[in-house]
Amino acid sequence: MNWPGRIGLALWRALAALPNRVTVVIAYCMGWLLFPFGGRVTMVNLRLAFPDMSEAERRALGRKHFMRLVRSVLEMGIVWWQPRQRVMDMIKLVGREHLDNLKGQPVIILTPHFVGLNMGGAKFADEWPGSMAFYSKQKNPVMDELLLQGRLRFGSPELFAKQDGLRPVIRKIRDGIPFVFLPDMDFGRTDSVFVPFFGVECATVTTLSRLAQLTKARIIPCVTRQLSASEGYEMRLYPPWDNFPCGDPEQDARRMNHFIEERVLEMPDQYFWVHKRYGTRPVGEPNFYK
Repeated sequence: MNWPGRIGLALWRALAALPNRVTVVIAYCMGWLLFPFGGRVTMVNLRLAFPDMSEAERRALGRKHFMRLVRSVLEMGIVWWQPRQRVMDMIKLVGREHLDNLKGQPVIILTPHFVGLNMGGAKFADEWPGSMAFYSKQKNPVMDELLLQGRLRFGSPELFAKQDGLRPVIRKIRDGIPFVFLPDMDFGRTDSVFVPFFGVECATVTTLSRLAQLTKARIIPCVTRQLSASEGYEMRLYPPWDNFPCGDPEQDARRMNHFIEERVLEMPDQYFWVHKRYGTRPVGEPNFYK
């Protein structure tokens, strides 16, 4: 690693040792300053999702999102380097009974991309040791090692590379091992249907529907909310869905997007707006981000 990278990593680790309130103040200041330089994709997404907002309202929301996002990044250092008890004390678990009541049965944990995702992932792995999830290898080897060790630090989860496909995951879901799944991103046209997300046609994978059909798994949504500096985070498990899959993958995709929309409206500054969610377009439609 080069010297700037070493210095940055040392600063990140030092920030993780500070009291939560101090880290949050620093993160919010950094996010406020960074938004004008990195908020273009976020603003495109907010214009598409919230056309009735004024531009000033969208800009204020986008800036607040960056503040939340930078906080989540800085607090990842706490997950990686701080004592286990400090990490767990920062995350409140709500709705545990929804998963415990299905112990030993096939279950998929639908986990949308909110800024509290990584904190929720650490809590889930610690509470349900041996659970499993997909893992995406990072281009930067140092970041790849940090992310991998951070994920393996709590509860020894089983991680599968996306390149390995679904076959090993299907077997273990059938064996009753909870599978944490994050399908709410633009993965291109393959295995996707175009269904609305805040009123705009959006490429949405049907993998959740197919996995549930193949494994007879119940779907339990899980969303982690970023709270105040003193409160930390709240990871909430929702009741398992009935009548899913319904036999129509497009309707299942609509149901998933609708659930995510409801959670976004509860905390619009915490969804992962920096992702090009509307990138893949129906044939003939222009790219929103160019």
